[in-house]
Amino acid sequence: MDEVELVTRNQGNESDTDTDSSSETEHLLSPVKVRRPNMNRKRCCSGLLSWCRRKEPASRTVWVGRTAASTSTFPANVIKNQKYSIITFIPVVLFNQFKFFLNLYFLVMACSQFIPQLRIGYLYTYWGPLGFVIFVTMVREAIDDIKRWQRDREVNQSRYAKLTERGLVSVTSANLKVGDIIVVEKGVRVPADLVLLRTTESAGACFIRTDQLDGETDWKLRLAVPSTQRLTKDDDLLRMQASVYAEKPQKDIHSFIGKMSILDSDADTGEESLGVENTIWAGAVVASGTATGLVVYTGPECRAAMNNSQPRSKVGLIDQELNGITKVLFLATIGLAVIMVALKGFDGPWYLYMFRFLLLFSYLIPISLRVNLDMGKIFYSWSIGRDKEIPGTQARSTTIPEELGRVSYLLSDKTGTLTMNQMIFKKLHMGSTSYSPDTFDEVQSSVSSELSEENR
Repeated sequence: MDEVELVTRNQGNESDTDTDSSSETEHLLSPVKVRRPNMNRKRCCSGLLSWCRRKEPASRTVWVGRTAASTSTFPANVIKNQKYSIITFIPVVLFNQFKFFLNLYFLVMACSQFIPQLRIGYLYTYWGPLGFVIFVTMVREAIDDIKRWQRDREVNQSRYAKLTERGLVSVTSANLKVGDIIVVEKGVRVPADLVLLRTTESAGACFIRTDQLDGETDWKLRLAVPSTQRLTKDDDLLRMQASVYAEKPQKDIHSFIGKMSILDSDADTGEESLGVENTIWAGAVVASGTATGLVVYTGPECRAAMNNSQPRSKVGLIDQELNGITKVLFLATIGLAVIMVALKGFDGPWYLYMFRFLLLFSYLIPISLRVNLDMGKIFYSWSIGRDKEIPGTQARSTTIPEELGRVSYLLSDKTGTLTMNQMIFKKLHMGSTSYSPDTFDEVQSSVSSELSEENR
């Protein structure tokens, strides 16, 4: 602990007569050592606790055209869907693999060869096949995670037009911050949650597609804030004094509570309430016109990111069935080992003999089946992405591609989910007359005659 002197010694030559009277004063003013708490340790502990404590999202007030001063309070606009990191890759993959009884069984068999009394062969005869199985699995998991990282990088490096005092500046999606004003063109996916300020339509209307959010391919109407839509051009947004209050991030994509406050002396001062019709969530696609919006949520605080679950290791039915068959074969090897020991007689170290028989009969459990299964999954996923009959299809995971062959029933709430939402003309019934594609030339002639009579 730090120690500090609070007072100094008695200075000057005092008379003997003052000695008795000032004895109490000298005692109080004598050097005293007082312990002071270590503030650095307190700061270190409080900083560690704040780092470990999960930060709760909160509501915010965003000024239009001004990047938030405390950008550290808001997360970066980065999408991250990787399952592993460089540090966690090997331990997590090993844990997920040795959860299977097949791999755990062969691990125990391989480790037993380090005991001289149980060794019945060379170490590589046990560690070689097991190591090859784990290696193939690691390669497969690494390929899947690298593909996820590449897709995330492609999205994070997408460029958008940001409105600044110097005009439109091209920035990447990862560099967008709360308070930025961006312009999203038609057919472009929105990189962050926006409050719609202006559109190219005079009425302030804008249509979007939300197929990545709710699976619906129909267009949805969004409306710009009336006070900002009335501005002459987009540059006027940077000169107005306005702020947007947005509620704390939540998962519900069908609701939003907010308001816009205008403090500009040149414009009408007041407040306007904001609803979900004034927002465009990240992942939506602008289907008509050009949208200019204010970034209010970024990264993991976006509605789309909050509704996504963390990547997890999936296990297919064939893996579970193989795991069950392995347990049955293991019980069979135990039964054979007991029979062999019984025929020999339970004398001497019979338990060692029994374990050695288990090692000898372990070849009844084919570890090569696991290798063939993993290699088959990789080839199956590769074939799906190159099938000419289903162009554009990509297997995003090589863990359970064989599950597609197990689909027996497909439940849907409407036909649009199963079709391409394209209507094909079959028959037209008008009063007592019915037309089909074979007789549609009669409709064409009738329309032509009507148009010719009108032209006369």
